Amino acid sequence: MHLVLAREGTIAVRHEGRTVRAAGVLTAPDVPHGIDARGAAVLLVFVDPESEVGRALLTVLATPVRLLSADERDAVGTAHDPSHLMGSGGPPWLAEVARVLGAPAVTHARTVHPRVKKLLRLLRAGEDATSLEALAAEVGLSPGRLMHVFTASIGVPLRPYLAWLRLQRAAAGIVSGRPLTEVALEAGFSDAAHMSRSFRRNFGMSPSMLKPARASIHSVTMGHSGSFMELRKKPKCPMLRSPSSRGRRRRTSTCALG
Repeated sequence: MHLVLAREGTIAVRHEGRTVRAAGVLTAPDVPHGIDARGAAVLLVFVDPESEVGRALLTVLATPVRLLSADERDAVGTAHDPSHLMGSGGPPWLAEVARVLGAPAVTHARTVHPRVKKLLRLLRAGEDATSLEALAAEVGLSPGRLMHVFTASIGVPLRPYLAWLRLQRAAAGIVSGRPLTEVALEAGFSDAAHMSRSFRRNFGMSPSMLKPARASIHSVTMGHSGSFMELRKKPKCPMLRSPSSRGRRRRTSTCALG
């Protein structure tokens, strides 16, 4: 799912041949849409639709694309310091977005399994091995048991979480200006082509669109529920496609930031 918010003013949203202006837009998974935010600073959030907050946000989508008013945008507090939203403040902020839009209350009161805590520590420390089998061996559980306790503890299935993690590492490397092939291998992709396919499938754009010369990206981070990017004076994105709820392979249009 995509949530795009103009920090001030409005953005142009194109869907099914119609273009309208709004303070923000929330789109369901796998929905082609265009965003034109030239000259504006926007907060671009990718939400895992299988997370607790993702499931809550799906309930407020009477149509595949929901436009947000200026009052709704202001109510969720886009004036926050982006580093706050991109850190510990991200999950409660997303829960507040869901509340403002009329979704059921999002709760985060879960007991985290000790092996899941160990896994998260490994991943935060930059564990190189990110395959399910390797990680299960690291924490002393079978792959099936690890998937079960991870979902019960975090609220997001493990496989999509690991996919998000690879994308996070890759995005951070690309934004820093490093070569795509080097970034792809270090993030856990088999090669640059594999990384490119994953970016197009999930974000509707190629990894090169994140290069510093093509887009002014303040920062990018991902949490249990999704990812946050702040783009300053973001150019026109002719077409985006919201990530599929289960990572299915879909044909996507490219978001041209250049």
